[in-house]
Parts: sequence; C-alpha cells; structure tokens
Amino acid sequence: MLKAILKPLLSSVLLIAIQACAPPGGVTPEANTINTAIAQTIVALTQTSGPGIPITGDESPTPTPSLVPTDTQTPSATLSPTPIFTFTPAVPLIRVSVPTNCRVGPGIPYNRVGALLVGDVAEVVGHIPTRNYWIIRNPDRPNETCWLWGEYATVTGNTGVLPIFTPPPSPTPTFTPTPNPSFDAAFFNLKSCTGIGWWVDFELENHGGISFNSIALTVRDTVNNTVLSLYADDFTNRNGCNASATLGSLPAGEELLLSSPIFTTNPSAHELYATITLCSGPRQSGICTTEAITFTP
Repeated sequence: MLKAILKPLLSSVLLIAIQACAPPGGVTPEANTINTAIAQTIVALTQTSGPGIPITGDESPTPTPSLVPTDTQTPSATLSPTPIFTFTPAVPLIRVSVPTNCRVGPGIPYNRVGALLVGDVAEVVGHIPTRNYWIIRNPDRPNETCWLWGEYATVTGNTGVLPIFTPPPSPTPTFTPTPNPSFDAAFFNLKSCTGIGWWVDFELENHGGISFNSIALTVRDTVNNTVLSLYADDFTNRNGCNASATLGSLPAGEELLLSSPIFTTNPSAHELYATITLCSGPRQSGICTTEAITFTP
C-alpha cells in the first residue's frame, strides 16, 4: 500500500524539478544524469520496501461486529403436575365409621370377642358370600379372627382373592327364657249376707309358667258409678256369711275363687266392669299381667 503511494508522488516531484532546471531547446547531459539518479532511487525504494499484502479484489469495508446478546435466559420450563398415585395396600384393610362389635359368628346370637373402634384398622382375611360380614384379625386378640358386621365398614385393597368362610352353627342359647305370665278371669256368682252386703266371686285360672303372689282388683258399678278396690298379697274366698278361705298364691296350672270387696247396695242386674292384675312378687311387684272383663250379675 505504501509503495503504491510513494512511487507516483516521487516521480512527480523529480519531474517538476528537472523541467524547472532544464534550458530551453532540449535535454542536457545533466538532465540525463538526473534522470538516471531518479530511476536508481525508485529502484532502490522498490527493493527496500517490505513485501505488501496481496489484494485479490476490491477491499471490503470493515465488517460491523454483530451484537451477541449476553443475557441468554433459558425460557422457564412448563411444570407438569405431579401425578397422584393411589396406594393400594398389599392386604385388604377395614375401618368403621361407628364402633362395631366383633363376634365368633355373623350375628347377635354369637358371643362377642372384641370390637373395632372408629380410627382403628384391621386386616381382612375372609368374607361370606353375601358380603355383609367380614372376617378380620381380632383387634383385641391379633392371633385370632372374628366376624365384623359390614354395615358401617369400609374395605380397601383387593378383596377378590379372599377366601369365603362358612358361618359356624348357631349357638345354643345359654339362658332360660322367662315364661310368659297368663291367666283367665271370669264371673262366677253374686252372693250376699244380711247385715254384710253383696260381693262378687271371680274364677281365676293360672295357665302361665309362673306363680302369682299378689293381686290388685278394681270393680266398678257402671249404673251408680260405685268403685271398689282391693290390694292384697293373698287370695280370699268368702264361702259363707261367717267363713272364708285364703290362699297365699296361685301356682302355675292351678285355679281358685276370689271374692270382691263388699257392695253396700245390690249390684244385681247392673253392668259391672272389673280389672284384675296378678303379679309374681309381693305388693304388686315382679312380673305382672292384667285381665279386664265386663259382666252383669
């Protein structure tokens, strides 16, 4: 680049100097000498100049550097929701919403051997075909099993592989049922004695399973609205004006006559209404039963 600029500039300067010094009319020997010196100087300059950078074409303008962004933030990744996995227990488990008894069989007749409380968890080991009872490990005795009613139960886990249990035989009742008290009452006759009054005899028959040991009797005359009452721990029969018979109880399967309190007016042809209560204990206690009858003596 420097060589290309100096060469024409130096030639122009020397040429002007030569023309200025040359006489008119031709080229003098001194001029030739000067020309020779100029040529040698040019050659020397050419030889001493460093080699240039070859140019193979038009020079391209210095390229403008491209701006490289320095903040290359990676766009935030879209977060995928964490999947929620449902845990299935390896063995079926059971819970209850209401405390539930656990028995040796499916039902109240079977003995109670434990209970599953709210918040407790037990392992299920079997069921019955109707699936309304589950066989579980007894929460109170883990080495034993018992039967739990499924009404308030929730079971988790695979129950399809559980064995089916056959209910055990129904237990024999260990208690003796209380016999039902029962008796029949009927009007027997109307009696009277001078100076005493009138009374009604009732026939009582005990055909229940217990003995009666006390009585409450009410007789009402519906015509004049007279009411007579009797409370006693025995049974008295007036069998005459001056005689009577008293029994302390009315045993099962037996019968007797019972006399009412005394009427001061003749109730004959009046409709009477009687209520009779017999009890197993004294003073109208224990097991009691009542019969009511209407009759006209």
